[in-house]
Amino acid sequence: MRLHDLLLPGALAALLLIAACSKDKDVEQPAKLTPLPNPSLRVEHLWSDSVKDKGSVPLRLGLGVAVAEGRVFAAGNRGDVVAFNLANGHVIWRAATRAPLSGGTAASADLVLAGSSDGQVFAFNAANGQARWKVRLNGEVLAAPTISERLIAVRTVDGKLHGLDPADGHELWVQQQQVPRLSLRGTSRPLIVGDVVLCGFDNGKVLAVNGNDGSVAWEATVTPPHGRTELERLSDIDSEVMVSGHDVYAVGFQGRVAMLALDTGQIWWSHEASSYRGLVFDDDNLYLSDADGEIVALKARTGAEIWRQKALLYRGLSALAIMDDAIVVADFQGYVHWLDKASGALAARVSSGSVRVSTAPIVVGDVVVVINDAGKINAYRVKPIPGATAQGKKPAPATDAPAPAQSK
Repeated sequence: MRLHDLLLPGALAALLLIAACSKDKDVEQPAKLTPLPNPSLRVEHLWSDSVKDKGSVPLRLGLGVAVAEGRVFAAGNRGDVVAFNLANGHVIWRAATRAPLSGGTAASADLVLAGSSDGQVFAFNAANGQARWKVRLNGEVLAAPTISERLIAVRTVDGKLHGLDPADGHELWVQQQQVPRLSLRGTSRPLIVGDVVLCGFDNGKVLAVNGNDGSVAWEATVTPPHGRTELERLSDIDSEVMVSGHDVYAVGFQGRVAMLALDTGQIWWSHEASSYRGLVFDDDNLYLSDADGEIVALKARTGAEIWRQKALLYRGLSALAIMDDAIVVADFQGYVHWLDKASGALAARVSSGSVRVSTAPIVVGDVVVVINDAGKINAYRVKPIPGATAQGKKPAPATDAPAPAQSK
């Protein structure tokens, strides 16, 4: 049984709060937003459009946008896959799958992929939308597939990681991990690094698979389950792991954030954290959005905390994205927030509409693309305001000592 199955369709705004709190803990109220009288970034709205999602359940846990070759690709739960021009939002092509799409989109210069809740994966020509192939995996797809030149990797909710041939979609190999009786509704998107496929699982493990034959290179438990009840023992790794050089970074729900060795899976450092939206990496720092809505910056080499921003507590944040000097995140009321990378101070905010944003914004240079849970897409251009300073807390001095464990 999955946590979201316990919720009524109208209770989507409470999903993150329920997932983050035990049954004995009061639900916290979302932080109220205060005006930003002197933002340090200027946000210009470029265009908006939408996929045809009318009448569908407004939940897009795995239906984000992808960008490749100057095109924005989006999918709707009712089956549409659409390509837009990144510069002006003009529709380039539109294809209909007539399937309940739930995981996508993934894009390369050649292919666009989307998966469905009835276990299908669809591939289209990225240039003109012509159907290439479709396959059935017999497992719900709740995260975008990942494409490389020789391999497509797809996670399904039954704990399976599939390796597919990009030419025709036939299955090359499959690996599986045990799925706990209760887990969060969502799956980790696979990451392909050279010949290795990395993926997190609902049992708190990260798996490294040889992309050539599907053999397991290593597995590591990042977030071991603990507690007396099934709810307390939730330990899903639902976000994509990140890699920098020879280091792997992962974070799980009610578990830990950790750095692992890419070649062996050995854990170099870890400390307590709880996140199902995951982390992003930039230069020498990690940034993660935790289950309560705090955004935290950490030193990548040691895990030492740099700063912590609490202004967006309990606002049901999306996954994060990185710009040159800012972090981008959206919330359950459709607001998009920019935070200064050096300090965590709020730098800008816009409303993309009154509908929740579940998926991560996509950054292409100075352009940010956001899709909300009703399928509306907004594109923004972001520029620094000369002489302006981000508001809020000042940077905290970093140390080289590991951060202490913090109880959630």
